[in-house]
Amino acid sequence: MTSRTVTLLDVARAAGVSKSTVSDALQGSGRVAAATRDRVRAVAEELGYRPNSAARRLRRSSTGAIGLHLPRTATRLDYYMNLAFGAVERAQEEGFDVMLLAPTGAAGGGEGSSDSAGPTSPAGATSPTSPAGAASPANGPIASRVDGLLVIDPEVDDSAVPGLLDAGVPVVTGERYLGPTAAPTGAVICDNAASLTALLDHVTERGARHPAVLAPAGTSAWATALRATATSWAQERGVAVALRTVPFAATPGEAEETTLALLRTDPSVDAVICAPDGAAPGVLRAAATLGRPVGPDAPPATAPHARTATGALPRTPLLIASCVDGTATRSAEPPVTAVDLRPAAYGRACAELLCDILAGRTTPDTVRRHAWALETRAST
Repeated sequence: MTSRTVTLLDVARAAGVSKSTVSDALQGSGRVAAATRDRVRAVAEELGYRPNSAARRLRRSSTGAIGLHLPRTATRLDYYMNLAFGAVERAQEEGFDVMLLAPTGAAGGGEGSSDSAGPTSPAGATSPTSPAGAASPANGPIASRVDGLLVIDPEVDDSAVPGLLDAGVPVVTGERYLGPTAAPTGAVICDNAASLTALLDHVTERGARHPAVLAPAGTSAWATALRATATSWAQERGVAVALRTVPFAATPGEAEETTLALLRTDPSVDAVICAPDGAAPGVLRAAATLGRPVGPDAPPATAPHARTATGALPRTPLLIASCVDGTATRSAEPPVTAVDLRPAAYGRACAELLCDILAGRTTPDTVRRHAWALETRAST
């Protein structure tokens, strides 16, 4: 059948089933037994069947696209770019394009950011639209342009989010939305309290007695959970935790400035857990400036200019960890212990849930959990 286009009827005849069964099996809809679905898909692949996406969209009144709304800081954080690529990859497997939605001027997901342009499109994504919301003067209601929406790390004070949740299409959020408006159709969440607890437990097991946490500002579920966990962990363990708030997407320079002020004010701090993606190298620079050796087994360091207010040169090793793993933590010297949130897999999981809801493979109000892993390295 290589001389002409393979049709649904060709696949049906070869698989020994009806044309409607083939359609349901390939789209993941209807009540098709798993064995039949697998056989149909295998036959379709063997014959080289390619769905007519334009015709399929007309039949189901589908746009063939899903929208992706990211925090304003997405363009400068590796985490969100990896997440976006994962979402695009999974959506394409279902025949969907991904439309990146440009942020509004409101303070969404990224305090300290003045970015106004939409995020750069990953491979397979369309160009950003006009500002995200329920409607756009240039392009019409968002529901007419997409079949569903992915809203990642929604902030309570992001003015676009309520309109997206009420846009009239299924919405899956990456992390819970803590705002008062309508709940999303589904969500994929991480146990962020558990990940910070694991980091705090780890540094204390490695000898830290007075840890500090550089927690993110903002009203996302991730930022809120980290600040609350730092406080509750300290109360439950009876360990003093120095909590400092930094911008949601703090730069290495901002992390360095905060750490220098912290360690000069309180040199008894012996571990610093930095939350924002990519900011940990700034903590390492602060440690070097103050002559603090990094890692439990590091030899004492000396720095003639690095003295405390009392004139004493601190020799206590400093343990450093990050709440987000990435290139900056893996390539640092020494490499930094971090929580691997597996962003590409997380993006895939969010897109998969939305596709499952759109295809009727799962019910609305589904909440799925995404696993993280603690990567211990020389810095602790």
